[in-house]
Amino acid sequence: MTDPSAAIWLCPERLFDGKTLRTGMALGVERGRTTVTREAASLPAAQRRAVKGTLTPGFIDLQVNGGGDALLNAAPTVASMVTMAAAHRRFGTVGILPTLITDAPHVLAAATEAAISATGMTGILGLHIEGPHLSLPRRGTHSAAWVRPFEAATMAHVERLRAEGIFVKITVAPEAMAKGQIAALVATGAVVSIGHSDTTAEHVRAALDEGASCFTHLFNAMSPMLNRAPGVTGACINSTAYAGIICDGYHVADEMIGLAIRARPVPGRMFLVSDSMSTVGGSDRFMLYGQEVRLIEGRLMNGEGSLAGAHVTMAQSLARLITVLGIAPEMALSMAISTPAELIRRPDMADPQNRDLSDLVLLDDGWQIQSLSLQEIF
Repeated sequence: MTDPSAAIWLCPERLFDGKTLRTGMALGVERGRTTVTREAASLPAAQRRAVKGTLTPGFIDLQVNGGGDALLNAAPTVASMVTMAAAHRRFGTVGILPTLITDAPHVLAAATEAAISATGMTGILGLHIEGPHLSLPRRGTHSAAWVRPFEAATMAHVERLRAEGIFVKITVAPEAMAKGQIAALVATGAVVSIGHSDTTAEHVRAALDEGASCFTHLFNAMSPMLNRAPGVTGACINSTAYAGIICDGYHVADEMIGLAIRARPVPGRMFLVSDSMSTVGGSDRFMLYGQEVRLIEGRLMNGEGSLAGAHVTMAQSLARLITVLGIAPEMALSMAISTPAELIRRPDMADPQNRDLSDLVLLDDGWQIQSLSLQEIF
């Protein structure tokens, strides 16, 4: 934009620019897209539009099993992915990584085809393959019938997705992998995430040495941290790898989330995930592996009495981080936006500049999404 006088300038109380929560800034808007940021005081008063609250890029969720009554495992199709993305967008999440959990081989094949067909569609960022190469003792709600060691078919699906330029995150347990298989996955450009694992810290470090660079829902479905056995949990916290975490008040105690954030040796490697199911933006129950899963007092419970995914949005998770755990807003926003954007190699998604106006979120003083549409300002 060469002529600042030609733009309308949004002047929020606070603007998150992907790194810093700034005051006194203005964001230019032309024809429904943002342009650049400037110091608000330097701009013509007639073209400034005061905005109450915090203006930020929308959230990025790298673990979304469902939404809007669509569940990827139940229907591994483009239509499901589109429905899921639309459901989460209503709550401020502008990009999702559709997630397929452990299932029959033909389900992964169908999800692979869907991810390829969905390339470029709004809000769909790739595919997260969570399983089936996991630990039986730490499978969680994943079906034991389909848990199996790593196989050539999965490698072929990952190679095909990467050949199409599609981002792939694949969660594996190191004990389900032979030596060199993690390195082979990493060589395709996929992000290998360690999760649903009952192994030792030593085995985890060997997986990290092969190129694994992430952990899936820290604390959940992994061997715990004990005084003489750090387990997967301790190995994750002590590593410099990325780590997703669920912040719904049920999956992980708030105190443990705060502890993990403070204990990591490198900042900017923790990120929020919802692990949400079809109930977000949908009804209060769904079928998984032939069993009904019901939403009961905020928890999704399967027939075995176990948690089966989460019923939470990224917006709710962000607000909980700030208002309940006391995490600094700048760090919390980074966990919901900048860190996942960095992991998927899309730093542009953490920048409010050069974005569609619909990709921005306005938060009130309680860090809740405001009902006001930014379009109403004009």
